[in-house]
Amino acid sequence: MSITIKNARILGGDPADIRIENGAVAEIGTGLSGGETVDADGLVALPGLVDLHTHLREPGREDAETVETGTRAAARGGYTAVHAMANTSPVADTAGVVEQVWRLGQEAGHCDVQPVGAVTIGLKGERLAELGAMADSAARVRVFSDDGLCVNDAVLMRRALEYVKAFDGVVAQHAQEPRLTEGAQMNEGEVSGRLGLAGWPAAAEEAIIARDCLLAAHVGSRLHVCHVSTAGSVEIIRWAKSKGWNVTAEVTPHHLLLTDERAETYDPIYKVNPPLRTAEDVSALRAALADGTIDCVATDHAPHPVEDKETEWAAAAMGMIGLETALSVVQETMVDTGLLDWAGVADRMSYRPARIGRLTGHGRAIEAGAPANITLYDPSVRETVDPTAFASRSRNTPYIGMSLPGRVVATFLRGRPTVLEGKIA
Repeated sequence: MSITIKNARILGGDPADIRIENGAVAEIGTGLSGGETVDADGLVALPGLVDLHTHLREPGREDAETVETGTRAAARGGYTAVHAMANTSPVADTAGVVEQVWRLGQEAGHCDVQPVGAVTIGLKGERLAELGAMADSAARVRVFSDDGLCVNDAVLMRRALEYVKAFDGVVAQHAQEPRLTEGAQMNEGEVSGRLGLAGWPAAAEEAIIARDCLLAAHVGSRLHVCHVSTAGSVEIIRWAKSKGWNVTAEVTPHHLLLTDERAETYDPIYKVNPPLRTAEDVSALRAALADGTIDCVATDHAPHPVEDKETEWAAAAMGMIGLETALSVVQETMVDTGLLDWAGVADRMSYRPARIGRLTGHGRAIEAGAPANITLYDPSVRETVDPTAFASRSRNTPYIGMSLPGRVVATFLRGRPTVLEGKIA
């Protein structure tokens, strides 16, 4: 397939043409032609986005999402690769299950699906899962996480960190000390006290991060911290990096934009784990993403069927969808505020997550010879979020009715359009 993208602003720079041949960027210049033409006048060209933290729910919870619908949503959001978390049913704790998810991704074809393997059998935190078998499987798993649950046993966490060294893997920790968060409903603070809801203290996250940074340094392994949400966590990660330890971290779009004051409506759409925090935390997270202390943006796309969210707060499931709005939220919070330019967005949403997840075919600069994984984005428009227009099977977005900037116009996976004019190709 031959395609010429005309007048694209690569990383927000001057307009240039991008000629694609056989799945790769063949040439960048002006006055180029050949094959199908895509008009990108006024559009920013970014490398295809990579998400380190996506819940696709299949197998087991196809009522919430499937690999097919989830990867459609990913493509609509400008993603060319996603990491599918392990908390499926059955849990992705064996070579057989991760290969099933990987093959479902290949069959869907909307973006590459890289399964994340469970750290412990059944996510129970008792015994290590088949880490080596998953790493050697066709899925070539390199990221392992019990996300949704914390690996709170320090000895087990140490063993996992030691084990993954053999194949250059990384353990991605959901940092939550369970005994400090029993019955927790939202961030512990002034708002929770006023609303009478049980609080989830910042220390429950920070204590696990501090412990795991020390463990990773002790055994010389790679640690990735999922969905960082507090200012204190930022300081711990900054300290660990200053020591030269191999620690990386992610932040979600919703933790960059929303605060715990949203819970004042008692609308469970704002119930998430870790919870929405304070304005001071949001400010610290933005600054940390800008200075590189936090490496990347990860959506923690967590779809739920209507009945699991449209209920009383205490009974509602935790989680928000985010694939189709992530880039818009990053523009709102980081680009339009002057904290990041488009090159910085490419770094935090493509280069770094691909490097952390060891995805060699993604997270590459748009240059001759590179795989043609490209997102065309219009930052000039502003639209009201309408979840009925989403490709995701679920509708639990916290941005419903909110005005957000930007729109993904096209996504190319190895030169093949998966989205054109904002619609699945």
